[in-house]
Amino acid sequence: MNQRDDLRESLQRDNERQDRGEREQAGLFGLLMYGGTLGLLLVIPMVGGAYLGRWLDSLNEEFGTRWTVSFIIIGVVAGIWNMVWYIRGRP
Repeated sequence: MNQRDDLRESLQRDNERQDRGEREQAGLFGLLMYGGTLGLLLVIPMVGGAYLGRWLDSLNEEFGTRWTVSFIIIGVVAGIWNMVWYIRGRP
């Protein structure tokens, strides 16, 4: 029975902590962390697309910058999708 009481107390503390977090506004540090995360979710696919496109363009000189521009655009779309997915997943 002691384990049940410990579990019940732990769940009650977690619920109180969650309720307190929902009532209180996020501080400056929390907002900076949230904004930084959103920025990374947008930038990382763009940079990855640029590197991949540049590498593909270097394999064949005929293409010029076609792959680079294409993959940057795909990276922007993927980054926006990541941001929307992250924002909607937040309670």
